[in-house]
Amino acid sequence: MTDDFKPRLGRLGDRGRSGEQRFSKQVRRAAARLGRKAGKARFSGAGLGRGGASARALEMRGRKLPAFRMRRVIVKTHVSRAPRGGGGGALKAHLGYIQRDGVERDGSGGELYTREGLEPKAEEFLQRCDGDRHQFRIIVSAEDGARLGDLKETTRALMAQMESDLGTRLDWLAVDHHNTGHPHTHIVIRGKDEDGRDLVIAPDYIRQGLASRAQDIVTERLGPRRDLEIAQARQREVTQDRFTGLDRGMLAEASEMDIRVREGRGARGRFDEALRRARLRHLEGLGLAAPAGKDQWNLKPGWDASLKALGQRGDILKALAAKKKDHALDQNLRRFEPGEQEQEVLLGSVLTSVPDDELRDQRSLVVEDFHGTRWIVDIGLREPGTIPPDGAVVEVRTRPSKLREMDASILEIAERSGGVYSDALHRDVDPASTSVWRQGHVRRLEALRRAGIVERGGDGVWQVPRDFARRAADFDAARTGRLEVQVRSWLPLTEQVRHAGLTWLDMEDAGVPGDRLAKVRQARLAFLQEKGWLERGEREAGEALRGRLRVIELRRTSGMLASSTGRAAVELVPGDRFDGRFEKAIDLGQGRIAVVGNAKEFALVPWRPEMERHRGRDMEFRRTAAGVSWTIGIERGLER
Repeated sequence: MTDDFKPRLGRLGDRGRSGEQRFSKQVRRAAARLGRKAGKARFSGAGLGRGGASARALEMRGRKLPAFRMRRVIVKTHVSRAPRGGGGGALKAHLGYIQRDGVERDGSGGELYTREGLEPKAEEFLQRCDGDRHQFRIIVSAEDGARLGDLKETTRALMAQMESDLGTRLDWLAVDHHNTGHPHTHIVIRGKDEDGRDLVIAPDYIRQGLASRAQDIVTERLGPRRDLEIAQARQREVTQDRFTGLDRGMLAEASEMDIRVREGRGARGRFDEALRRARLRHLEGLGLAAPAGKDQWNLKPGWDASLKALGQRGDILKALAAKKKDHALDQNLRRFEPGEQEQEVLLGSVLTSVPDDELRDQRSLVVEDFHGTRWIVDIGLREPGTIPPDGAVVEVRTRPSKLREMDASILEIAERSGGVYSDALHRDVDPASTSVWRQGHVRRLEALRRAGIVERGGDGVWQVPRDFARRAADFDAARTGRLEVQVRSWLPLTEQVRHAGLTWLDMEDAGVPGDRLAKVRQARLAFLQEKGWLERGEREAGEALRGRLRVIELRRTSGMLASSTGRAAVELVPGDRFDGRFEKAIDLGQGRIAVVGNAKEFALVPWRPEMERHRGRDMEFRRTAAGVSWTIGIERGLER
């Protein structure tokens, strides 16, 4: 018997990395197949809508180039639904944000554009969007966007391809941003197709198809990625103080909080090994990793979240640097978390606002208190037009936890019914409830279902967990922020000093310790004495003077508006009713005031955040002894 077996010895110390990974991947796939739940798969609706067939075709097609040769493009998409009650305030605020100052290379505002040969006008686009139930917001960011030069041509090519895939003409606007390290484009698409019907795009196309099209276009324009470009891109990630692709790979392979760097095979494997070692040494310098023996490191719990926070901090520093407010920031910028430090309330001036999520308009403020410390304040999702401007004086504290009335109703019915809710159960428990009220409960449950809090059965029965109240409150806090921000003054302190009207500095609660504030208050008192409104030696404005300053400011503002618009000013007294359109908001020393008017008259009424989503709409105002109440008017158009 002959033995033809010839052993081939590998290198000393070779752990067989590639073979081990292939086998472990096979084991994981087999375990996933065996672990699937029996029963009929639930319908996901992933292929419904326009573009579903295109997404499937893109997934099944063969590529001319391997994936690592394709130009990397990040495409983020958000379907923004119109708030209940209508109003284009959210859309208008988003368009205003993406056109804000400082987004172009020269620091100017963004320039709107659309398809070739058309000059877009934001107001006309907003009028067309009035009444739409949703809009699509897209961010396209190519890794090599700087090499593309003018992004307009690339964006137009992408939108033309998207129209071809969806089979309809799209109504869209775009703005290019060059204020970050990676140039990117914001695109807003109206939620209607060319026939005026609701535009429904297949989720598969939104998640994968559009990004694949963008990669094809950028790769065609710049050519495939060369080995040197790939190596340089990965090398840049080693020293970045943010969560990178290298970190994502280590997070997937880390066991508990331990990561082992395995010896690489071949030139590429050794290069990857060197990158990981260098990255872990950089994380060690940041205090997020520590050596734990040969080729092994211990990662600090929450290291990935810390890196993401460092990335946000870097974005904030860039935003402040662009506004010339970057001095002494590296050691003087902290995150405000009540309960984790001595102070529970933060009072100070807004330096700037920065985006946390540009698609959903979630933002953070940078606030400088009156002792000179600067804080990052997460304000979450805000009503359009309610973000405090630079210089405003704000007070920040923990938002009190409060269960929504609708959530309390759902919880009460579920507790009576063994942990389930349905429209029929609601009707049995509360026969007087209207169908509109019950439909509101269903819409709320749908939102919570998308967040994984409740489950919906096929028969319209909802499974409500025992910790529903806590999880629903956490869901709202994640959207709106866990902090409550109250604007004490919409005017900066420097403008309040010589303002001919009532200001926050004149109020009794403005006596907060702080060297900066004390000096400003002294300057304000000197101005009031200079005008003869305050006697020498008096240390604060009394109630009579505050009332006088309030009237002076309102009359001056009304006079200026009457002169510029040619309309008569109406001063509402208890019992009066006024029909008009909410035109704009004006920041006065005594607070923000809403201007409402019609063709002949206008009135000044107290502004509230809830009004912003209805800016430009007809409203009815009633003056009572307690204040001013308002309701949304009926839009009148041509009768059929």
